[in-house]
Amino acid sequence: MNLTISGHQLEITEALRAYATNKMQHLLEPFEKVIDAHVIMGAEKLAQYAEANVHLSGKKVFAKAEGQDAYAAIDGLIDKLQRQLVRHKERSHEHRAAANG
Repeated sequence: MNLTISGHQLEITEALRAYATNKMQHLLEPFEKVIDAHVIMGAEKLAQYAEANVHLSGKKVFAKAEGQDAYAAIDGLIDKLQRQLVRHKERSHEHRAAANG
């Protein structure tokens, strides 16, 4: 799995990069069909945001979250991505069971 982290109008420090990398790796570890993931962090007027594109085999998942700081935005992003990935995994298992049954 390839993981890319970049920033728009925000400098990505080593601590921020390590935090985002650690969270994304723990999130994507149980999903075997992840091809790559791209995380973009940036700053708007009063808030910071994090967005991610995750490429699975057969599907692309996108999520965006805002927070008071970059760490809060990453935490919100991880929560949103986890819900979407679990839902995708459940649907693929239901589809496979219906085809075999």
